[in-house]
Amino acid sequence: QGIYLRGYAQKQPKQEFKRESFLLFQQMLERIKHELVQLLARVRIRSEEEVQALEAQQRAQAEQQARSMQFQHAEAGAFGGDAMAPVEQPPAGTPSQPVFRDAPKVGRNDPCPCGSGKKYKQCHGSLS
Repeated sequence: QGIYLRGYAQKQPKQEFKRESFLLFQQMLERIKHELVQLLARVRIRSEEEVQALEAQQRAQAEQQARSMQFQHAEAGAFGGDAMAPVEQPPAGTPSQPVFRDAPKVGRNDPCPCGSGKKYKQCHGSLS
């Protein structure tokens, strides 16, 4: 960001950019090497028996959770069994019936049908 200021110090900005970017690249490589060595120093190699015991323990915990889970809320049937009744769909081959309006469609700039005297978009047609 500040490479262009090096021109005021009578230095070549392109050369300074190359020098600084190479320095940052070297620092990044050193940081990666350091983190990798730290990670490898902390690695713990487990035996086959330990891995199998851990997997068995995880399977047992998963089975216990599956048995204790309830897939229905405790109060689901409290207000009547028909509240969650599935909505009947018409058969797939049956075309749906078109909807007809009783009154003509109200335009956005037409007067509101409620009788307020405002435009429909400012009264009942507002988005908020």
